[in-house]
Amino acid sequence: MRLKYLTYTTALASVVLFAACEEMDTMPEGSTVTEQQKLDIKEQDPSKSKASVSGAFMSFSTFMPNEESVGSDAHNDFGYPSIMLFTDCDGEDVVSTLTGYNWFSHSIRYTNRSVSSYIAQITWQDLYSYIFAANGIFSGADLESEDPTVQYTLANGYALRAFAYFQLAQLFQFNIVGHEDSPCVPIITEKNANDYLVNGAKRATVQEVYDLIYSDIDNAIELLSVCGEELADKRDKRYVGLDVAYGLRARINLVCQKWDAALADAESAIENSAATPASIEEVSGPTFSSVNESNWMWGIIINETDDVVSSGIVNWISHIGSLNYGYANYSKGMRISSKLYHSIAESDIRKGWWLNDTCYSANLNARQASYMKKYSYRAYTNVKFGPYNDVVGTATNANDIPLMRIEEMYLIKAEAELMSGKGDALATLTDFVKTYRDPEYSFTEGDLDLHQEIWRQRRIEFWGEGISWFDVMRLGTGIDRRNAGFESVYAFVIAGTDTKLLYPIPESEVQANPALSEADYNPTSPTPTAAPESGEEDLSTETINL
Repeated sequence: MRLKYLTYTTALASVVLFAACEEMDTMPEGSTVTEQQKLDIKEQDPSKSKASVSGAFMSFSTFMPNEESVGSDAHNDFGYPSIMLFTDCDGEDVVSTLTGYNWFSHSIRYTNRSVSSYIAQITWQDLYSYIFAANGIFSGADLESEDPTVQYTLANGYALRAFAYFQLAQLFQFNIVGHEDSPCVPIITEKNANDYLVNGAKRATVQEVYDLIYSDIDNAIELLSVCGEELADKRDKRYVGLDVAYGLRARINLVCQKWDAALADAESAIENSAATPASIEEVSGPTFSSVNESNWMWGIIINETDDVVSSGIVNWISHIGSLNYGYANYSKGMRISSKLYHSIAESDIRKGWWLNDTCYSANLNARQASYMKKYSYRAYTNVKFGPYNDVVGTATNANDIPLMRIEEMYLIKAEAELMSGKGDALATLTDFVKTYRDPEYSFTEGDLDLHQEIWRQRRIEFWGEGISWFDVMRLGTGIDRRNAGFESVYAFVIAGTDTKLLYPIPESEVQANPALSEADYNPTSPTPTAAPESGEEDLSTETINL
């Protein structure tokens, strides 16, 4: 097993080094550059250090990055977007049918909770590969440099590592509040990376992981605050600017229930961002396909020449998009929970992001509607994500992928105002929804309280964008799939405290990491069984447990 461990670590390092050095290999100074020359170049010309951070973020969307460890036939292995889909399908808002073309059936069935699950392994390996990439940025850099380009590179390394550990902490353990001393995940930084190769690393506590997360994101914000507006203006949205760093810390503070800090960071993200919420007109048809859209703060940029695009169907939009050629044409697509759909007002433009009960959406033009009929898509199938370049049926699946939109900051602001008692949460929520989504919107507490209503708005707004599962875990709501459109055998009800919600520490990691043993596996619980469904749809939502 030691050989397997070293082989895997070496393979990850090779991927990171290849991506990070790709720009340098094609620099005008020469067509072939040795590793030592690359280090010399970085020391002599700090501007070249941007290549390392470019490579790190390029690795977010990679064609089968885990092929050596999980096999070459995993058509759900394409980087962080895979994790977005795994987690969305774990929940209750993204519904799909278990056909032979549905590569996310493990999440629907909860068979991805085994220690031998390749889904858990992909998730673990992908997130740690981003950590290794960030560590590589720090290893060869002057951490005290005053050069703006180096500072910008370091800031992105810190933000990337904070993001990766934040996602790991939320997937492999319960919310930090009340679980501060619970085992989380191993901490590997540039300081202990070499020792990790020999001796491994134990599971740190949740508090220890969040201490690192806060240290990293604070460092990112500090560096981005001083490295100059010129760099910020030139960055593209694959990288982390000051607005995105504040947005990430707002998310972290939300999970840690630091409401005042979440409010301040959400406001700072809005203040420092050039992004503006998409208008009702802008989201009145299939969209969310390009980082050039005015509301995107951060995203994964996909190029037509990328391997995930050349593959045709091994990419994010192939599985979740309904209007392009891909797996969704034959898996019958991904649908919204019918009970969540019916909670959306008819005056809300987002109602048209999905087909209605009669398989109609007012947001579709004739050609789009015809394409949906051609593949016999079912009621509640999403038409939220437009095809690449708006070409219906295109097999060029080069859509960019959203990681953060400015709309999220307004909803974080509303929740933080409510929970901190500062500001007017209802006014913030109402102004946002009325202005950008539903001109007739109003809210009066009844079946839902205001906190649940903010969560409902998040579930609708960010459906399919890899956010919903993390809300489930931070709010402790559990899962209730009854009367949502799932096949009855998968209509699970899972309590928010059930260990079945936790991703398992992969068997491959426990076997390969000398500091871990079988005692480090997360507790297991039986595979969930279907709950009886009532004859009528239950439009209530779960209670938030804070």
